[in-house]
Amino acid sequence: MTAVVTPASSAITAPELTRKPTGGLNRRSPAGRFVSYLLLLIFLIVVLIPAYVLIVTSFKSGREIGVNGQWNLPAHWTTASWNKAWTVLEPSFFRTFELAVPVALISSVLGAANGFVLSRWRFPDVVFTLILFGMFIPYQAVMIPLREIVQTIGLPPGIPTLVFVHCVYGIPICTLIFRNYYATTVPVEIIEASRVDGAGMLRTFAWIILPLSAPGFVVTIIWQFTSAWNDYLFAIFMSNTRNGPITIALNALAGAQSPDYAASMAGALIASLPTLVVYIVLGRWFIGGLMAGSVKS
Repeated sequence: MTAVVTPASSAITAPELTRKPTGGLNRRSPAGRFVSYLLLLIFLIVVLIPAYVLIVTSFKSGREIGVNGQWNLPAHWTTASWNKAWTVLEPSFFRTFELAVPVALISSVLGAANGFVLSRWRFPDVVFTLILFGMFIPYQAVMIPLREIVQTIGLPPGIPTLVFVHCVYGIPICTLIFRNYYATTVPVEIIEASRVDGAGMLRTFAWIILPLSAPGFVVTIIWQFTSAWNDYLFAIFMSNTRNGPITIALNALAGAQSPDYAASMAGALIASLPTLVVYIVLGRWFIGGLMAGSVKS
């Protein structure tokens, strides 16, 4: 009987398999945590430096504003610049809500309907490709033809025109998000069960699918609200300071021949508050909504 001898070099014991390398910096060690927190602190400081200058300058008087003293706290805190900025921006501030809220809701509902149909019914691939093609068309390339189309349709200038334009340009991204969400997250058995109960496509979408679509709506509402609120290119072509959103009024406030830097920075803070509130309120569900359609369940 022949004995089989195993070479000593190939024998690997269990402790050797589970042994962790001792070299390098372990993030769980005190030194690793210190380095991680130090890097986070540095990044936080870099991000907050512009915000600090913006806030501090908005409470300064005209004599204190300058390059040399931009890091200094105000000697006398004043809200005169905030009052001036709010007086100029107040009408356009509320008009921008009339723009951003309908855009976020309408484009999200249309995108949800398109995504539901494209995820559950067979269509030629070219249909979805053409819808997505709208995401890659530069705004500058279609601005003049788009303005001619809007004038031909007869839409009133200002907010109604901007609502129409932003809804049209928001449909591709909303369709993409909802199509991926419905195709990977919503079980097809739910739709089949609703058919067995006698529900048609519209009733299934309205009573079964929409209540399950909250994560997708969080993503599209944040995206569309922010895009419409911060838009300047469409606003400058389709409106003016009398009927346009806050970006037009903010540009007029900051673009004078002798600009008031304190008022301009106060106006920038006022203009950024609504989007900041939206992210604070809905941000906890934003990443979950993005990831909801990434993995097939």
